[in-house]
Formats: sequence, structure tokens, C-alpha cells
Amino acid sequence: MTHAYTPGLKLSEKIRIRKSRNLPLPGDVIVGKGDIVKSSDIVAMTNLPGKIHSVNVVNRLGILPKDIRNNMLKKEGESVQKDEPIAETKPFIKMFKSICLSPITGNIESISDVTGQVLLRELPKPVQIDAYVDGSVIEVIEKEGVVIETYATFIQGIFGIGGEETGELQTVVNSPGDIVKPEDLKKTHKDKIIIGGSIIYYDAVKKALDIGVKGIIVGGIRDKDINELLGYDLGVAITGSEDIDITIIITEGFGQITMAQKTFEILKHREGSITSINGATQIRAGVVRPEIIIPFNREKVEKDSQILTPADESSIHEESGGISVGDLIRIIRNPHFGKIGKVKTLPSELKTIETEAKARVLEVEISDGQTAVVPRANVEAIET
Repeated sequence: MTHAYTPGLKLSEKIRIRKSRNLPLPGDVIVGKGDIVKSSDIVAMTNLPGKIHSVNVVNRLGILPKDIRNNMLKKEGESVQKDEPIAETKPFIKMFKSICLSPITGNIESISDVTGQVLLRELPKPVQIDAYVDGSVIEVIEKEGVVIETYATFIQGIFGIGGEETGELQTVVNSPGDIVKPEDLKKTHKDKIIIGGSIIYYDAVKKALDIGVKGIIVGGIRDKDINELLGYDLGVAITGSEDIDITIIITEGFGQITMAQKTFEILKHREGSITSINGATQIRAGVVRPEIIIPFNREKVEKDSQILTPADESSIHEESGGISVGDLIRIIRNPHFGKIGKVKTLPSELKTIETEAKARVLEVEISDGQTAVVPRANVEAIET
């Protein structure tokens, strides 16, 4: 059978997902294998070492490095408070005494009688890793983290900003082509992840922020609205760590693009479910896609055998095997940008395209009934 190898997005109504939740430094894992966890449950924790501060004590006191220890009020390893004296001179006349104060709250890391420097370290910062998705712990990596398995609806987006968020899924439009307007957003959408249509503009995003919406899933957005939201030009970078209180996932592309009917229908069907989203995106080597994970209720999974079909046993991390006739694809270049269709044929010979270059093409039957011949480089697979 003829195949074409092309990048793809995953769109699955039922799939088994495994998520690794790892600490940045060795620490403590506080759940065990087989435990059932909620998205907000803490599964591991550690402490990040505090920032180091160097204090030139000999200069502050006007003494020689070899005399520093005789003038220290604190020893190595002892705790100090901000503005607490850590060293002082011992003159015959007390009014001439010099004092060196701690610039931070923390601990004395080291005292050097060679350089006359004292190193202070800020208090460690606790780091807690939550489960992110509802599921069960299938593996514990000692001092590092866990692997959580869940059965869920899984959708990858084209682009996103903002980090991990979890909330109830709520539709705010009637169709995938609708524009999300400020008046569509109500106070009841606080802490929700909302589903939009073809586009959302800055005024609606701003209202969503004011209300306290946790996430927005929408077909398209203008790059200038993203820049206005962030306060800077995002450019080509890794997203997901933006200093904003909302996560936005774009399913189709930039501009006003109707959300794919199947994507909208799947999201609409799962309305009311607790959903985990992550806007992290990387479009360079080691592609990272924004993701939408909607776990199924555990009792439903156990009762509904249809969820546990062999096709659903694949992990989301498996690589695509390419596309073949009948597969669902999305066109990612004009004149049919954003349209979804099924592969009709995969001619093996080169064809002359509009630019007069020769390229491998495929024939696609678009959802509106049209048939188009498109270079294979101008499509991406939708893995269902």
C-alpha cells in the first residue's frame, strides 16, 4: 500500500495515555504504585537550593582576611535573618565599631580567611509536582517521579501559550465557525476551560482573564492579540512559561479559521468533564504540541468495554507511521489552508504544481465536497 510520511496531530476520542511527572532535582515521591490520583494531588516534592549571595566582610569592617573568623558572630551552617549582624569589629572605643549585616534570610554557606568573603545561601524553595491528570500510578521512579496512566480523549493543538491548567470544560459558542465575543463570557465561567469557535479577539481574552477563566480552546487567534496580551513579541520560541493567568490553545492556526468539525464535536461531547491542558509549544527540533487531555471516569472505563479496544492501547508518544488512502489530513498552506479532508489518492510520480516546481502530491477529498491536488509537504496527518 502507498504511504506518505508527514508530520501529524493526534485527535483521539479514546486513548490510553501515560504521563511522566518528574522532579527537577532528586526528592521524595509521596504516592505508591497502584494509587489512584486526581489531577490536583501532589505526587512528588523536593527543595530547590536557594540563591547564593557573596558578602565582602573584610571590606565592610576594614580588617584583614586572616582576622575574619575572630570578628564573625555567626559560624558556617548557622541560620541568619535579613539585616541581622553577622560580623562586627571589637574596637577599644565602642562608638567606632563597624557592623556587617546579612542581606538575606538564609544560612551561612562558607567563610573564607583567604578572600575575606562570606557566602550566604537563601532558604531552599519547595517544589511540588502534581499529577496533572486523573489516573493511576503505574510506575514509581525513586526520588525522581512517577508515571501516571489514564484513559482519555486526547487532542493536540497547532499552537499554545501558558502552562498546565485543569478545569471543567464548557462550550461558549454554538458552532465551530462562531467568533467568541466578550458577551459570551459569564461569571459562571470562572475556573472553567472554555471551548470557542473560529477565533477569539483580545477584548474577549481580556474579559476571560478578568472573570478568571483558566483556559481557552479556539480555532484561531491573531498574532497581534497574543503580543498585546503578553506585552511583547513572542517570536519563534518555546512557549508554556508565559507570565499570564490563562492558557490558550489554538487548534487550527493564526487568523480566523473555523475549528475542525470533528474537533468541535469531540470537545462538545465531553463538555462538563474535568480537563487538563498545557499550552507548551516548540516548533523547532524536538517538536512539542499543546495538548488537551480529558480523562474518562474510572468507573465508566471499567464498565464500558468499548473504551478498551486494541486501537486505544497505543501510547500518545508513539510515532506516526505516515498516511495512506482514506486517512484524515489537514491542509496547512493556501489556497485551502485549514481545511480537513480524506486522502483520495497518493500518486507516486512527480507533478508540476502552481509554482511550476515538480513535487510529490496527493489528492484529497475536502469535507465540503471539493477535491484538491496538494503537495504532500503542505499537509499534516490527523491521527485518530
